[in-house]
Amino acid sequence: MGKFIYDSTGKVDVEDRLLAHLQIVMVGKVRRGESFTFTWKDDMSTGGGRTSVYIHPHASLQFKYHGSRQPQINPAWIHALTYTANSSRGLYIVREPDAVTDGSTTPIAAVPRVGS
Repeated sequence: MGKFIYDSTGKVDVEDRLLAHLQIVMVGKVRRGESFTFTWKDDMSTGGGRTSVYIHPHASLQFKYHGSRQPQINPAWIHALTYTANSSRGLYIVREPDAVTDGSTTPIAAVPRVGS
């Protein structure tokens, strides 16, 4: 279980594989100068609810991994997470979609439904 740390004040535990996918999406948006919100559900041990942070190009982001190996990246999951990040709701965690192929070697992601 890794950690996403925002401006050294906010942190949330995130499974390493998910964290790797979030890092790719977040860093890509920040490199393009794009700001967005990131929302997650808080664990019941911390009172439940949800937290949203505003990610911008000058924010300090840390991705702390528990394991030392780079997880395999699913392009379909990157696509699904990027889709949410580009929405007015902002980035939120969606389940990893199955990789669906179009007959080539390129996976295609199913676009997540609103409210997922």
